[in-house]
Amino acid sequence: MSEFMKAVQLHEFGGPAVLKYEDAPRPNADAGEVLVRVHAASINPPDLYLRDGYRSLPPEWRPSPGFPLIPGTDISGVVAAVGDQVSGFNIGDEVYAMVRFPQDLMKGSGAYADYICVPANELALKPEGTDHVHAAGAPMSLLTVWQFLIAVSHEDPNPFQSFQHVPVALKGTTVLVNGAGGGVGHLAVQIARWKGARVIAVASGKHEALLRDLGADEFIDYTCVAAESVVKDVDLVIDAVGGPHMERFLKVIRQGGSLFLVNPLGFSGHDDAASRGITVSSTQVRSHGAQLAEAGRLLSNGTVRVVVDSIYSLSEAASAHERASRGGTQGKIVLTNL
Repeated sequence: MSEFMKAVQLHEFGGPAVLKYEDAPRPNADAGEVLVRVHAASINPPDLYLRDGYRSLPPEWRPSPGFPLIPGTDISGVVAAVGDQVSGFNIGDEVYAMVRFPQDLMKGSGAYADYICVPANELALKPEGTDHVHAAGAPMSLLTVWQFLIAVSHEDPNPFQSFQHVPVALKGTTVLVNGAGGGVGHLAVQIARWKGARVIAVASGKHEALLRDLGADEFIDYTCVAAESVVKDVDLVIDAVGGPHMERFLKVIRQGGSLFLVNPLGFSGHDDAASRGITVSSTQVRSHGAQLAEAGRLLSNGTVRVVVDSIYSLSEAASAHERASRGGTQGKIVLTNL
């Protein structure tokens, strides 16, 4: 096996053009790690933030990593080597993972490459019947939804709030998903339905047919009408969009309900929420192989499916980032490396 591989690297922060497809050293699996030959990797918002140098964050939070670095967290591929002290994985196994997140948040986890070393406890067998493209589209989005709605399964400090996030029972409730057409949103619709909720999906009109097919009971085209003007007394709002004016959703939630914010930075409605008896909560998604294995069963049996917006080759990572930056994606953008 060669000491080098192809990878997409950053030598500076900036726009999509700073992503360079080039030779890079091939990693070797240390104890507790598995070397994976990457067949596909998906793009997630943290990839875009890292490429841009996290300019949207307060200055004291911005990274100062050493270059070059390889971005990306989500992969699907085949085990190429197994390090010492690893059990449960063998050469040739098809696997998927969200790699070293958030611990490598500021320096890149290395998914945009031919090979990547993955801690064994972050890895899971690829769901049966799911190809590498769709498996690669799942990990961060699926784990985000799982840890918001099903189980956090860790006790690490929550960087967004002083208390631990606690999922709420969904059976028999009404759940509104804002940003339902995106990577996290379209999976939140499906998981909430699976748990017995009535789901209201909020997205642009082009997503309506898909979201109804995925199980949304009601659809609101936000380009035509504001959700807060036509909805009331929902039990839970999951906002997968973020940005300004997230507090507007407090108006649609019943007293004692909840607002879950995937990206809570900039939320300014805590006092209003307290006066309405509404719990506002967020959490930082974390790599978790056992949860991926559990959630993967829903992919295997068809309860949940990953929607792919577009597919690019690894060498076209800059074009894929340009597509992501335009917004309006339906599901996930995936890089293939076959």
